Amino acid sequence: MKTVKQILDSKPSYFNVVTENSTVLDALRVMKRENLSYVIVLKDEKYLGVMSEKDYSRKVILEGKDSTHTLVKDIMETDAPFVDINDTSDKCLALMDTFKARYLPVLADQHFRGIITLHDIMRVALEEKVSTNSLKLINDDY
Repeated sequence: MKTVKQILDSKPSYFNVVTENSTVLDALRVMKRENLSYVIVLKDEKYLGVMSEKDYSRKVILEGKDSTHTLVKDIMETDAPFVDINDTSDKCLALMDTFKARYLPVLADQHFRGIITLHDIMRVALEEKVSTNSLKLINDDY
């Protein structure tokens, strides 16, 4: 079972950051540039929230708002549970299931360290499954 720190260490540095006063259109441009479905909202390196494509579709498109005038702070999610770098992938999965969250902010010593995504957790689960199956195949050969 991997720790949050191990998962973050295996990910590239994040460049999908916007401010709370960025327009939604600017945030979407960052998502496109980074080929991600979310942006991290920071102010002076302090975590404020996450804006995702889901937020955009539900809170801008379906409500008939204008992406060039709507600000990220008006649609971002701010209530995701946090995890610590020493937490495990199992804890992340449990929190994501309980809170129906796709993104978990990571804090260590009150500092933002990154985001654990549902895709990260799925990747860890697949790696563990492959590793377990490989060990089983080796043991079956003896």
